[in-house]
Amino acid sequence: MNISQEKIDNLNAILKINLNPEDYQPRVDKAIKDQAKKAKIPGFRPGMVPPAHIKRMYGKSILVDEINNLLSDTLNNYINEQQLEVLGQPLPQVDHSKEYNWDFADNFEFNYEVGLAPAFDLDFSSKDKITKYIIKVDDETLASRISNIRKSYGKMTNPDLSADDDVLYSELVQLSPDGSVFEDGISNTTSVRLDQIQDAGIKAELIGLQKGAEVVFDIQKAFNNDAAKVAGLLKIDEDIAADLKSKFQLTVKNINRLEESDLNQEFFDKLFGEGVVTTEEEFKAKITEELETMMQQDAERKLQDEIYHYALDKVDFNLPDDFLKRWLKATNEQLSDEELQGGYSDFAKNLKWTLIENKIIKDQNIDIKYDEVFALAKQRLAQQFQMYSPQPIAEEQLAQYTVQYLQTKENANKIFEELKALKVFDYIKSVVTLNDKDILFTDFSKLVAEHKH
Repeated sequence: MNISQEKIDNLNAILKINLNPEDYQPRVDKAIKDQAKKAKIPGFRPGMVPPAHIKRMYGKSILVDEINNLLSDTLNNYINEQQLEVLGQPLPQVDHSKEYNWDFADNFEFNYEVGLAPAFDLDFSSKDKITKYIIKVDDETLASRISNIRKSYGKMTNPDLSADDDVLYSELVQLSPDGSVFEDGISNTTSVRLDQIQDAGIKAELIGLQKGAEVVFDIQKAFNNDAAKVAGLLKIDEDIAADLKSKFQLTVKNINRLEESDLNQEFFDKLFGEGVVTTEEEFKAKITEELETMMQQDAERKLQDEIYHYALDKVDFNLPDDFLKRWLKATNEQLSDEELQGGYSDFAKNLKWTLIENKIIKDQNIDIKYDEVFALAKQRLAQQFQMYSPQPIAEEQLAQYTVQYLQTKENANKIFEELKALKVFDYIKSVVTLNDKDILFTDFSKLVAEHKH
C-alpha cells in the first residue's frame, strides 16, 4: 500500500492511495470467516457455513465494504501522522477511465481531494482598539420593568370602561361588504389584547368601550396584516387569514384589566423572601441591580460581537472556497445552489473564527477543565430557573440538575464550545485596548437593533 500527497496550492491537495491484493486480502478473508460464523443459511448448521460459500454469495459486497473501511483508516492515519489540518472531509475523485473487476486481484488507485487550513499569524496588541459599552439604567427602562413585575403579581379586575393595555373578551363576527352579518361566515369569541393593536386609529376606537359595545373594524389593518395573529384570533388557517378582506364586528363581552400589585410588604416578600426588602427605595435599588446585571450580560454579548467582527477583519486569510462548497453539497444532498450561495458567506465567517479560536487556544496553551465546564453549565441553568422564579434554586438541587444536563453529549459539547469561546474572548480582551463608552439602555437597544438589520 502506498499513499502520497500532491499539493495543488497552499489550500488544496490530492491524496493518492494505491492498494494491492496483499493490502486488502487479509481483511477480506477475516470478514468472510466472521460472516460464515454468524450466517444462517438453509442447509447449513449455524456457524458451519463454509467460507467459500459466503465468498461465492457475498464476496463482492464484502470486498467493497472492506476496501472502504481500509481507505477510511488509511486516510485518517495519514492525516494524523502528517499533522494535516484539513477542512471538512476528504472528497473522492471519480475517475471513469479506471475500471475494476472486483475479483479479489485488482490493484486499486483512489484519489481524494482535501481542503487545507491556511497558515496565518495573530498579532493582537494594545494598538487594537475596541469599544466597550457601559450601559446605564434610564428612568424609562426602570419604570417599565417595575410596572411589568407589579402586573405579574397583580390581580385581574373588570372595569366599566376599557383603557389602554386592557384585554377585551369579545365576539368577532365577519361582515358582508354591505355591513350586514356574513351568512355562515367566520365568527369566534376570543380575547383581544389592546397592547397588540398596531393601528393607532383602531386602538383609539377600542378605548372607552363598555360591556355590550359594538365596533366595526378592519382586522387586517388592526394587526398590520399579521396573518398568524389574525388566524389565531379567528381560529382559522393562516392561508385563509392572509387573504381575508372582510371587516369584522367586535362585541364586547367583558373587559379584563391586570391591575398592578401594591408596593407593600407582602409584595416585597413574594419577590425577594421575607424581610429582605422593606421599603420602596430598597425595592427600586434591587430592581436597578437586577437590570444592571442583565445589562452587563447584554454589554458583554455586544463586546464579544465587536471582537468577533474586528478579528475577522484584522486576520486576513483565504479558505479553499471551491472545495468547501463542493464538500457542503456532497454532505448535504438537499442543499440547493441558491441556498449554498446565500449561506456560504456566513459559513466561511464562522469557519474563519473557529480557526482563529483554535490558534489562540494552541498558541496560548489555554486549558479547558471539567470543573470549569461544570461551573458554566451550572450558571446557565441557574439563569434559566431565574426566568421563572426570582428566588434562587437550592445549591444541591442545582448541582444535581447540572450533572444530569451534562450527561447529554450535545449539552456537554455546547457548554464546552461556549467556554472555549469565552476563554478566547478573555485572551483578546487582555491584550487589546478597550475604550469604555457610557450609553443609556434605550440607546443601546436601538444600536443593537440597527446592527441586526
